Amino acid sequence: MQAGRLPESGNAMTSLRDGLRLYRCGDFANNNRKLTMDPAKLIERAKGICLSPKTEWEKIAAEPATVGSLFTGYAMILAAIPAIAGVIGSTVFGIQLPIIGTVRTPIGSALAHAVVAYVLGLAAVYVISLIVNALAPTFDGQKDPIAALKVVMYSMTPGWLAGILSIIPMLGVLAVIAAFYGLYLIYIGLPKTMKNPETKSLGYTA
Repeated sequence: MQAGRLPESGNAMTSLRDGLRLYRCGDFANNNRKLTMDPAKLIERAKGICLSPKTEWEKIAAEPATVGSLFTGYAMILAAIPAIAGVIGSTVFGIQLPIIGTVRTPIGSALAHAVVAYVLGLAAVYVISLIVNALAPTFDGQKDPIAALKVVMYSMTPGWLAGILSIIPMLGVLAVIAAFYGLYLIYIGLPKTMKNPETKSLGYTA
């Protein structure tokens, strides 16, 4: 992100804590269950955002959503792909090292690492969305926490899908390349979701 006013750490942590508290209490799940995406729509959304992002961002911007529906109906599902694939890859296939040969991770260690990475990854999505929302006025955009969460979360799609390559540890680096496509998705998605001028999207994305 370009230099700008970031939310104070205390405010960011308070917002994250409040969001998690609401989710645990079931407010989002109970009151907004109708907003949760079904499997067929999830597949269509993932396909659309990767293959025809300009059209898909128009749909995303117009859709009603909550923090709970976005996480439970999309992020928590797709973020599990690299976590599960990583466990399978590190415990079954392992990593080939010169002289040593194949090194496999104990299942307990692999699961622990996957759970920690999964939780921190989801938390990072939420925190980054707070930053995107806070920076909106700097780039003549409109502050909207749900829209900010949408643009961050859906832009993670290529990286999450490519996480399946972690089954073969040596191919895991390709998932990193796919994640860079997510930056392009943010670039074209910001004007649709945060309503900033297109000419300022590059600086907003950087």
